[in-house]
Order: sequence, then structure tokens, then C-alpha cells
Amino acid sequence: MPESKPSQSFVPVKEVRNGVILLKEGGYRGILMCSSINFALKSEDEQKAIIGGFQSFLNTLDFSIEIVTHSRRMDIRPYLALLQTREAAQTTELMRIQLREYMQFVKNFIEGSDIMTKIFYVVIPYDAPPVNVASGGLPFLPVPSTGKKSTQGLTDSFEESRIQLEQRMTVVTAGLMSCGVRAIPLDTEAVIELLYRSFNVGEIETPIRQEVTQK
Repeated sequence: MPESKPSQSFVPVKEVRNGVILLKEGGYRGILMCSSINFALKSEDEQKAIIGGFQSFLNTLDFSIEIVTHSRRMDIRPYLALLQTREAAQTTELMRIQLREYMQFVKNFIEGSDIMTKIFYVVIPYDAPPVNVASGGLPFLPVPSTGKKSTQGLTDSFEESRIQLEQRMTVVTAGLMSCGVRAIPLDTEAVIELLYRSFNVGEIETPIRQEVTQK
């Protein structure tokens, strides 16, 4: 019987550093979280302007992007925790009873309804060239190995790739802004949470254990 592989071996992510996803195959990915537009409430002229702006934005890109819609069950635990603090601060028993009844109503409503929230993301890729031409190598020939790994070289390579990726993210952010969509880059903590929720669907109650080395 073949030996089973751990589930982490099927995840294409090597690590997350400074908000940048490093893939096992060597690529880099940045993620923007985007606001939504209630397109149906816009006038016909506004809808045409949004569509035209989005088409122009896509035509200006010289690299591919991935648009992801992430759906998850609404988490009301922070809201209920806030109500509990308000309950403790009430000076009359009547107000405390009303707050408890309201909290129970909210719990029953959420449990009896499959209420989902949708968050929109744009994934921007960057794949560094395999050979640094400036170091004397040729793109179609391998660089001779010295048998030693240079930590400084790996750091410089990451920083160069991160700068290129951030430039792409800036271009996408500006293009989306022209369509009325706000976009912000995810930091390391937010990226890890998104990846965890994506690969562990339904585990909303499970705490996320972060093992990240800040660099």
C-alpha cells in the first residue's frame, strides 16, 4: 500500500513573506481585496461607463490576473461579543433582558438561514526570469553552480521580484479605481487567513495557527 502524503504536500504555497505568496514552483503572487459595486442600482449611463472603464482597464494589462469570489458563512461572533459587553453595561434589568432576547433572535436567525458573505479578490502573478542576465549568464544557458547557496542572493532575488510584483499591483489598483472599485493589498496575516479558509472550507470555528518568520 503506497504511503499517504500529508495534505500540506498538495498545497502549492511554499511560504508567505511580507504579504507575498511564494509558490513551490518559484512564482510570486500578490492579492488585492476589492470592494463591490451594486451594478443593478446604477443608471444605464453609469453601467455603460463602468463596463467601458473595465474593458479599458483589461486592455491596458500586459500580464494575466485572476478574479476570485470567496464565499463564506457570515460570522456573527464579533457582533454577539459586542452585544454582550453592552448587556453588562446596562443599568436596568429590562434593557438587559431585551438585549438577551435580541441576541437569541440573531442566533436563531443566522442558524436557520444560510447567509453567506462574498468577498472579491484579484490575484496578481509575477514569475521571475530563471537567470539574471546582469550577472553574466545567458537566458538560454544554465549558470554554473558553485555548490554554495548565497543567502544574500536569495534575499536580493526576492526583493527584486517583490518590487516588480508591487508595481503590477499598483497598476491594477489604479485601473480598478477608475471603474469605481477600491482595492487594498493583503498583508501576511490576511493572506494566511485567506489561504487557510480556502483550503479548510467550513472550519470557521477552528483557530488559525500562524507559523511565520518575520523577515
